[in-house]
Amino acid sequence: MGIDPGAANLGFGIVRVEGNHMVALDGGVVETTPDLPMERRLERIHRALSELIAWHEPKAMAIEEVFFGKNVRSAMAVGQASGVAMLAAAQSGIGCFPYTPQAIKMAVCGSGAAGKRQVQRMVGTLLGLPEPPTPDHAADALAVAICHGGSHGHRQAVAAVERAASGARPERLAG
Repeated sequence: MGIDPGAANLGFGIVRVEGNHMVALDGGVVETTPDLPMERRLERIHRALSELIAWHEPKAMAIEEVFFGKNVRSAMAVGQASGVAMLAAAQSGIGCFPYTPQAIKMAVCGSGAAGKRQVQRMVGTLLGLPEPPTPDHAADALAVAICHGGSHGHRQAVAAVERAASGARPERLAG
């Protein structure tokens, strides 16, 4: 499951890895309105993601890391939405894997400087969709899922699931 965090528009994408290719299962946007208090917006996001997780039973959640630009207020809202997504995953026993915007673009397009339209087109191509996915937030979330579904992210998710299933304790750093 890939997440493009946002308090107004949180993108989600569900991708299944089948051997060497991926298939899109679901994608869309959880929308909230600015007239709602932030706690109600976050509640809506949490409820929607919890329902999606229960329905699709993803093995992992990949989430785009928050990019702090000039608008601190906006960055804080995105960070809060990101935290709510991680909470929904944790409550369902799913591991979270953060990726930078550059890593996602590199995984999908081969360049960390790829533009939004290029990412959209490549997501559609990689998932065998008849046209690039829309809206942008859903396409971005599918890109996050593709990034994680690649060999490195896939190995991490499988290892985490196997550790959890075996009851093994996570390794700890000496300290």
